[in-house]
Amino acid sequence: MIFSKSPGPATSGTSTPTSGKPAVGTTDADGDSGSATIWTVALVAALLMFATGILAVGSATVTRHRAAGAADLAALAAADYAPDGEQAACGWARWVTDRMRVQLVSCQLAGWDALVQTSAEPPGPLARFGAAAAHARAGPTDR
Repeated sequence: MIFSKSPGPATSGTSTPTSGKPAVGTTDADGDSGSATIWTVALVAALLMFATGILAVGSATVTRHRAAGAADLAALAAADYAPDGEQAACGWARWVTDRMRVQLVSCQLAGWDALVQTSAEPPGPLARFGAAAAHARAGPTDR
């Protein structure tokens, strides 16, 4: 009895190792040499850099708004206590800025008007770019 080999799968004429993967330096049957992986990695890296930039701008904006909000509230508090004198008025302005975790740079009364300047440090590595500053004025409107 003669045994014959059954025909195996069709091959394209290139030899492949026993693992079924193309040999190093060769391409597969479609001519792909793995460039899609490189493009995908580059695209993901670009998207991560873009997202990091957006987060940094957002963080800086939030810090600026926090400084401005604290300046507004501190000026209102100082104007409310202006009849008690500058020391009492600015004491309340400092109380407001301390609670909002913002630094009170200056506080003074000009007549019945309270003039307040604040600064806020941005979080993390953005702190090396400096603090966000804001100023506000509050007082009576009947002039």
